[in-house]
Amino acid sequence: MPLLILTLAGACVSAPTQDPAELPSGTWQLDTDHASVHWRSRHFGLAWYTARFDQIEASLTFDPADPGQAQMTAIIDAGSVSTGNETFDDTLRGPNWFSAERHPQILFQSRSIEITGEDTGVVEGELTIRGVTQPARMDITFYGGNFNFLENRDVIGFGADMIVSRSDYGIGPFIPAAIAGDEVRIRIEAEFLRED
Repeated sequence: MPLLILTLAGACVSAPTQDPAELPSGTWQLDTDHASVHWRSRHFGLAWYTARFDQIEASLTFDPADPGQAQMTAIIDAGSVSTGNETFDDTLRGPNWFSAERHPQILFQSRSIEITGEDTGVVEGELTIRGVTQPARMDITFYGGNFNFLENRDVIGFGADMIVSRSDYGIGPFIPAAIAGDEVRIRIEAEFLRED
């Protein structure tokens, strides 16, 4: 019986469209069950140390007739940093790193979007960490859109990459870059569900 249900469900799913003109306009909310934010920095100039944030939310307004005018806001709970090491997570939440108690939110607000290809674009905006706001650039790939029959709503998907310098935000100011790299690479995977 489970195999039959999966077979029938699979028959209801069509291939995603990658043409923004075929998608409805409106406001979209992040599907937090199908989204992730990972970050990594070099450790002693060697391997990339990788961690994530577990609590994120985001909204997107989108008009297929003018995708370059889309607007996005994303909020990350700084205290949700997760490395797999609870002791180190507490250190990262502390005043020398993310200062999560004093600055509980990491905020990204888009200012402009440039379409650079059939499924790529650049989002320019502002990123706020520890109460410090700096210009930030996000390179995005549009995966397409589809109808999510499980949610009974339209869904669109993106991947995005961002590079920031932790020193720009006062993160770990007493840790030399030779120990924990100054460059932090952020990878985002996200699905957005259209609001009714």
